[in-house]
Amino acid sequence: MIYQYSEKVIIILASALLALIFCVKKLHSLYLSNKWNCQEVLRIKHDYFGIQNAKKLFAYRNEGRDLQMQRNLFIDYNTETLRQTLLGKDLIYTCSIENIKAVVNHQFEDFSIGYRHEAFKPLLGDGIFATEGPKWKIAKTVLRPQFTRDQISDLHNLEIHVKNFAARIREFKGEKFDVQDLVLKLTLDASTDFLFNESVGSLTSQDYVSGGYTFEEAFNKVQKYIFARGLLQSLYWIYNPKDFRECLDVIHTFTHSFVEKALKMTSSEIEDKIAKSGGYVFIYELVKITRDPKILHDHLLNIMLAGRNTTSALISSLILELARNPQVYEKLKNEVYLHFGDNENCDLDSINIDTMKKCNYLRHVVNEGLRLYPSVPQNYRCAKKNTTLPTGGGADGSKKVFIEKGQVVFMSFYSLQRSERFYGKDANEFNPDRWESIKNPGGFMPFLSGPRICLGQQFAITEASYIILRFCQLFPNLKSFETEYPPRISANATMKLRDGVFVSCS
Repeated sequence: MIYQYSEKVIIILASALLALIFCVKKLHSLYLSNKWNCQEVLRIKHDYFGIQNAKKLFAYRNEGRDLQMQRNLFIDYNTETLRQTLLGKDLIYTCSIENIKAVVNHQFEDFSIGYRHEAFKPLLGDGIFATEGPKWKIAKTVLRPQFTRDQISDLHNLEIHVKNFAARIREFKGEKFDVQDLVLKLTLDASTDFLFNESVGSLTSQDYVSGGYTFEEAFNKVQKYIFARGLLQSLYWIYNPKDFRECLDVIHTFTHSFVEKALKMTSSEIEDKIAKSGGYVFIYELVKITRDPKILHDHLLNIMLAGRNTTSALISSLILELARNPQVYEKLKNEVYLHFGDNENCDLDSINIDTMKKCNYLRHVVNEGLRLYPSVPQNYRCAKKNTTLPTGGGADGSKKVFIEKGQVVFMSFYSLQRSERFYGKDANEFNPDRWESIKNPGGFMPFLSGPRICLGQQFAITEASYIILRFCQLFPNLKSFETEYPPRISANATMKLRDGVFVSCS
């Protein structure tokens, strides 16, 4: 009886202590908020536990409308920053350039990547996109030299995959088909060739198959799962379905086979391989730096996710818009033919990183694709300490916002880059001509900014520019069969057009 009584007292005292700690913490936050001249950010329709908000979010995600839903909220509430509860977590959403720059650059040390490491770890391990602190700094040091100008300017091997891509398109004989499906195969083949010196051959029907999945299927599917785990934040661990694990097995088995093969080679054998390849091979260069199989494995998958997906998203969205805007396609073709000739009169050796930069309209088209369809349309950070955001508080949203330690801030690059504030009334329209007058766009962050800016951004732009240039030469006739616009977008770790890109070309 005494024992039971003591147990009840302990529970009451513990509960009271927790309540006291909570109150002290809130009072301290209120004190700091007042001290730093912060004001409350707009809270939209309050759902205390955020269960209904979560249901709506995942429903919109399944429909490919979640990015547009977020943008509509900013427009409907006439704000660039708002607060919403999701599964018991109080989240801040922002498309304010001032706030985004603060998070990713000016106040970089105030924020962490939160639960991304744990949520993404089954796929990305301790690679550059899923770590921070010392591990991230080491990864950045190792990977930065791999994306120098010399490494990204060799387009010879890419042409092989472009020709396979064109051959597959010609099989449709001018009839309607989903070009995004072939773009995903093209960029996967090019990425695995660059990384492993051996393509998975998905365009030539030789794709690696294991456990009922091709490598391409597994790689595409697993991204949907890891981003959903990221959205769940501290509850990431509850989302671990069977097919997620099966897809991971396919990806890791494939990657490990190349790591093992490279580690068995001597230094002289690696040099011979590089010489015979006639170009740059990512895995061989990494093996010169480290022979740790886990580090190699993680770096390879991180670069594949970033390099392959950013490029495929950009190319697919560009073809969609070029097909919908024949006047833009005609203008682009004329510039390509002027500099490099049509397909019959093309000197492939004349196409390089320098000559492509001279094609101003090609650069404008690529920029406009990156603007409307940023490869990473949204991202988030978690406050490591009590801090502030520069705007979003008060009735007019001009005051500072207090950010409590542990607060998650979601950044919408999709909404930022469609802002009328930066791009005018036609911000939702595909208009490459706007880049003739835009010199230093404030609201343009397709590859992030600050210390974690994408190392491979120039690689992605170069590869996408080359493929679009060659597409213009190979297929001068392009027609759209899209019935819904704007297109639905699957926003996972990177973006993908949910319903494909249906065109015909010849």
